[in-house]
Amino acid sequence: MEDAVCDPLEAASRQELGAAYQSLTFLATQMAAEVEERRAALLAKLNGGIEIGCGGSKLDMRRLSPGCRLCVEGHWSCLFINGRCNADCFYCPTGQDETGLPTTNSISFQHPSDYAEYLEHFGFRGASFSGGEPLLTPGRTLAFLRTVKRRFGARLHTWLYTNGTLLKPDLVLQLRDAGLDEIRFDIGAIGYSLKPAAMAVGVIPTVTVEIPAVPEEGALLREKLIEMANLGVDHLNLHQLRVTPYNLPKILHRGYTFLHGEKVTILESELTALELLVFGKERGIDLPINYCSFVYKNRYQKVAARRRGAEVMAKPFEAITGSGHIRTLGLVGSEKLLQKQVEQFLKSGATPDQFSLQASRERLFFSPDLWSAVLWPDFDLAISYGTATIRTGISYRVPFSEFRFKSGRKVFVERGSSGPEIVLSGDDVAMFERQFLRDVLPAEPFVVDEQWAKIKLCERIPQGLQVYG
Repeated sequence: MEDAVCDPLEAASRQELGAAYQSLTFLATQMAAEVEERRAALLAKLNGGIEIGCGGSKLDMRRLSPGCRLCVEGHWSCLFINGRCNADCFYCPTGQDETGLPTTNSISFQHPSDYAEYLEHFGFRGASFSGGEPLLTPGRTLAFLRTVKRRFGARLHTWLYTNGTLLKPDLVLQLRDAGLDEIRFDIGAIGYSLKPAAMAVGVIPTVTVEIPAVPEEGALLREKLIEMANLGVDHLNLHQLRVTPYNLPKILHRGYTFLHGEKVTILESELTALELLVFGKERGIDLPINYCSFVYKNRYQKVAARRRGAEVMAKPFEAITGSGHIRTLGLVGSEKLLQKQVEQFLKSGATPDQFSLQASRERLFFSPDLWSAVLWPDFDLAISYGTATIRTGISYRVPFSEFRFKSGRKVFVERGSSGPEIVLSGDDVAMFERQFLRDVLPAEPFVVDEQWAKIKLCERIPQGLQVYG
């Protein structure tokens, strides 16, 4: 499967970064095994002392902050309350020079009440306020915070990202009184000072430091682990540095080794994060550390978005896969055999919403729960996958669902195809059922060609940390 998706991913990175892509120093193939061994050695030192989750892409899972737990569960909305910042971090992925409107997933919100309705309608249990720097627009930030907390109370966990430069004791109290549950500090923006975090400790229920793992700051960060624990910081989140068109000019000449993958990331950043986890464990520092790898964010946050739309658009006879796609199973056979199968479904106790005979009578769609009632091997199996996306506008070319706010504003969930229909027959049908409906490993090596690679990608979330080779 890796071979099937590697080249398109590299091509996408080339397109994203343009001509500057050629200037990046990527990990040499002959060095990959050595670096993999180095990472494996770090993970071995952590063995037994941490919990690795999310398909091997996130660690340590034992004491995640409440907000991170909601992210893992897929119940988190991040509202970019503004697009302006007063810092100039070399690792920032986007420009931060326009205030703009509060926005999430390309949906802008002028009224806090609309955002609260959005959270309710799509079943979110956590909301964060990011930027930019949210405290550059304190009135706006507090208005949105108060509105969602009035509506949800303890049912919704809220947190705020800040560099802390504008935080004052009276503002900390205002945030607390508005219902803020957690505050996260990017101390990398302020020379790794913990003074703003100290203001929040004991006032805001959860205080978290969230920073990228900057390789050249490894020694300083080891000192800061001890300082954070002594101060009463509740959590440390470490991110992997990634490359974007915006930050590339600032990152290019820092001597990093770049990695091909789902996006271009930085090798030394991941190794630094793992080294800090090892340091914390070996020193017995009582500070929960969460390494939030880029592949975790890229995979699981996309899955959460797909699943959110899929829950609106999936029909009763369809299923939502582990990777958040809508899966449609259809039987392919003669009209006579399909009609016979309808009768068999009804005899087996199936309800009418568990299957649907296509108007053209070329496909009989059915719930995977009815698999044992299918009169195999009379049929081939047609499989198609779709995605559902929340939008502010629609094309009218594909199915959609509409949600109207009390203000009159609308958002839509639009369903699209994830590719051409796949038709399996004979032993391949049995293989699909074992692999993806019962999750049984094949007795013989499973040959992953382009067709099976597509199925696997739409069924499951890729596993593990980023492959270096």
